[in-house]
Amino acid sequence: MFAQDKQVAGLVFDKDSKERIAKVNIRNLRDGQSVYNTLKADFKISARPGDALVVSKQNYFNDTVRVPATGDMAVYLKAKSIMLKEVNVRDTTLTADQKLQETRKAYSKIYGSLAHKDILSIGPNGAGIGIDAIWNMLSRSGRNATHLRELIEQDYKLNVIDQRFSKKLVQQVTGLQDPQLSNFMARYRPSYYMVTTASDYEFINQIKSNLKRFQRNPNAPGYVPLTP
Repeated sequence: MFAQDKQVAGLVFDKDSKERIAKVNIRNLRDGQSVYNTLKADFKISARPGDALVVSKQNYFNDTVRVPATGDMAVYLKAKSIMLKEVNVRDTTLTADQKLQETRKAYSKIYGSLAHKDILSIGPNGAGIGIDAIWNMLSRSGRNATHLRELIEQDYKLNVIDQRFSKKLVQQVTGLQDPQLSNFMARYRPSYYMVTTASDYEFINQIKSNLKRFQRNPNAPGYVPLTP
């Protein structure tokens, strides 16, 4: 009795990764019939038990398999080279805001986790609520840390003013001697903004202008401002 053709079903896999592969050609050598498997890697072809099927795909070695008497087929193809999986590459360049957040993280490592002030924080995964900010709001330690940071910033600004508005410079410009020199410096101490934005010319002229005011009433008591 002659064997009858039947619909043979099968799946095609990568021999190494064991993942399904699509767009594979299956050709029956006996009658030349050829089909491609689906995107799900399955195929159906008319064949007889014992028929030789040539399975081929670009970048894979061809394989010849025999149709079994019963059951479906599983075909494994060997890749000619290592096939890399698709990888989604994301831009890791930080935005200006993200760089600022990274700087604050570094700051918190030096001064502790309480250094974060913002409730809304920005990280690699987007915006979120900062745990450190909640701690700052709710805890006494957080409030104390905030106050300490403010004092550190204020002290820094005062030091910047003292560095430029030095006693040596003021004495050279005004010719004053103590106690008038100290009185003048207390009365006309410049602001942090003035110290950090004025040119040397503007700064010296400001001292000279204040000297004229001082000379009109040199004995007025001076004062030291609490904030820069």
